[in-house]
Amino acid sequence: MRTYRYFLLLFWVGQPYPTFSTPLSKRTSGFPAKKRALELSGNSKNELNRSKRSWMWNQFFLLEEYTGSDYQYVGKLHSDQDRGDGSLKYILSGDGAGDLFIINENTGDIQATKRLDREEKPVYILRAQAINRRTGRPVEPESEFIIKIHDINDNEPIFTKDVYTATVPEMSDVGTFVVQVTATDADDPTYGNSAKVVYSILQGQPYFSVESETGIIKTALLNMDRENREQYQVVIQAKDMGGQMGGLSGTTTVNITLTDVNDNPPRFPQSTYQFKTPESSPPGTPIGRIKASDADMGENAEIEYSITEGEGLDMFDVVTDQETQEGVITVKKLLDFEKKKVYTLKVEASNPHVEPRFLYLGPFKDAATVRIMVEDVDEPPVFSKLAYILQIREDAQINTTIGSVTAQDPDAARNPVKYSVDRHTDMDRIFNIDSGNGSIFTSKLLDRETLLWHNITVIATEINNPKQSSRVPLYIKVLDVNDNAPEFAEFYETFVCEKAKADQLIQTLRAIDKDDPYSGHQFSFSLAPEAASGSNFTIQDNKDNTAGILTRKNGYNRHEMSTYLLPVVISDNDYPVQSSTGTVTVRVCACDHHGNMQSCHAEALIHPTGLSTGALVAILLCIVTLLVTVVLFAALRRQRKKEPLIISKEDIRDNIVSYNDEGGGEEDTQAFDIGTLRNPAALEDGQLRRDVAPEALLPARPAAPASSSASADVRDFLRQRLQEHDRDPAAPPYDSLATYAYEGAGSAAASLSSLESAASDGDQSYDYLREWGPRFRKLADLYGAADGDGDGDADGDADGGGGPRGS
Repeated sequence: MRTYRYFLLLFWVGQPYPTFSTPLSKRTSGFPAKKRALELSGNSKNELNRSKRSWMWNQFFLLEEYTGSDYQYVGKLHSDQDRGDGSLKYILSGDGAGDLFIINENTGDIQATKRLDREEKPVYILRAQAINRRTGRPVEPESEFIIKIHDINDNEPIFTKDVYTATVPEMSDVGTFVVQVTATDADDPTYGNSAKVVYSILQGQPYFSVESETGIIKTALLNMDRENREQYQVVIQAKDMGGQMGGLSGTTTVNITLTDVNDNPPRFPQSTYQFKTPESSPPGTPIGRIKASDADMGENAEIEYSITEGEGLDMFDVVTDQETQEGVITVKKLLDFEKKKVYTLKVEASNPHVEPRFLYLGPFKDAATVRIMVEDVDEPPVFSKLAYILQIREDAQINTTIGSVTAQDPDAARNPVKYSVDRHTDMDRIFNIDSGNGSIFTSKLLDRETLLWHNITVIATEINNPKQSSRVPLYIKVLDVNDNAPEFAEFYETFVCEKAKADQLIQTLRAIDKDDPYSGHQFSFSLAPEAASGSNFTIQDNKDNTAGILTRKNGYNRHEMSTYLLPVVISDNDYPVQSSTGTVTVRVCACDHHGNMQSCHAEALIHPTGLSTGALVAILLCIVTLLVTVVLFAALRRQRKKEPLIISKEDIRDNIVSYNDEGGGEEDTQAFDIGTLRNPAALEDGQLRRDVAPEALLPARPAAPASSSASADVRDFLRQRLQEHDRDPAAPPYDSLATYAYEGAGSAAASLSSLESAASDGDQSYDYLREWGPRFRKLADLYGAADGDGDGDADGDADGGGGPRGS
């Protein structure tokens, strides 16, 4: 008997009707593939045979978000070899096996242990197998099945943004697009209407509307004006289940701002403005500001101002302040209170950027009237002309009147005016002016050839208010008078060849004249009367202000006459006639057959030989410089010989010379002679200075008169020595210090030297030297020993006779 095995899977799901899909089967390795469907096949015995099958699977569904207290039952596994004796064991593996899904290994019941969320994982793939509990070997091959989580409406729609921001132009037509909002639903869009979202507007009507399916927000009201309301807040709701009752919903906020368009013309807050300005205001001076208001913003609120009509179109101007959008009225031309006191203008304000679709609202401009009153100020005098031009002949005498200037006070008071010349423009005081009537006259003689134009400045000042003054330029042209004689344009020195022929042109003459006649220059040339007869040359006037010198004979001899001087008279044709005489030097020279000069008395006229004057001057300067250098060098050498032998390295003028030697006391007469100090009469004659080089013997000093007393004060001696130093020509040219080791008679301090120790009376105690410290211990021992031996002060003289000397 053939054995048939069946494995049945039974499912119970928590829904009124199960949904099955195409059966699936997966066989593990080691098992032959078997057909899942029943197959009917015939044989010789005409019996029905059913093909062997192991697992039979379908897709299974499980509701999400199970809220029961017990585990949610999924289904049951069963094998046809299960005898119910517990010999088989069911095993479950795959997604969530043992955690989310558990199986009863004895009965094959599968249960879900937790609440499942389709949005987290919609499908679980598991594998089932039945094994022999004793042997552990599978009795059926492992097969795979799928558990799909069935969706329920547990997620509300969520917008992509919490807050939307949008703009739309004001005055837009109904239905103008504003913004599109989008909401998403996490539920399964393929099952029911859980994910079908419908949009609606909760707040923002009647200004805006929303399309239910697309979420597009549009304008719903005509002519929304930004100037009335600029900000709108719209609340949009998104609801699933197609908007049906019980669906979940979410909301978002849309902030909508109306952008500006130029739908408002400028308007002046008042129709008339009034300003004042002094008549002295220069062009460009601001008078006042006007401003038209515009409810728009940005470039739509920009305003241009212009003067369209009025009495002061050419006197005033208006410009726009770009920062404040104000119209600034300024002075365009100089004002005059005496001519016009009040101006009336019409100023217009308009938008430069106009949208044609709003022209039906009216013209985008406005006008206002501006009255400007001119205030009177004390003005300086005003000349009748901006500049004066006068003329005067150069031969005019002093105090000749040239012309006059006129200025008057423009104010109604008509204050008197006085005139003066700005001396900075007439430093030489050539001109003067009458302070009362403004007449200009000369104060010095004029010369056109020196200065043709005189540019001076005349000042007009109010007598009552000297601070009010004005200036005017005065140009004076000096007219020419024929007061200069013509003269040669250059110095003429020419030559004539010895073999020259008669009527041969040797030089062309030209003349100049400092004068400038109205009809131009017309010069005439002729030989001076004293040279006209017997001259070897003639003058030919060319009648074009030039003349030529022509030879009068054939041949010239340079050995007979080497140079000719021709006096030529040049005259002009003006009144009065002026003439001058110029001399032309003509040298007779040897020439070649072409007429080129070769020599003139062994001295070339054009190519001189020898040294030029500049070269001779340069040589002379070099010689003088060399001589001065030699003299200075000799003088310096002579001065150096007279300098002291001992000179300080620091070049100090007060020098003290120290010889660093010690004397032998009173017996040392070579180093220092005390007798000289005590007896000024005993002077050394002819003793040389030790600080000056013994260049020559000096004349002997005159002997000093004998002192009346041997004890004369040493001050007389020092005074005498000082006079000798002053009269000594070989003394240094600076102060020197002479030191004499003697304090003088009657000194209150007495002498510190031992020079007079021999004359002292009585014994002197030197014990106090021991109290002065170790430095004086040697000296105390010497003097103490001397007192004990009775030697007097001989030892002291031997030790203390040295001292510095200087000059």
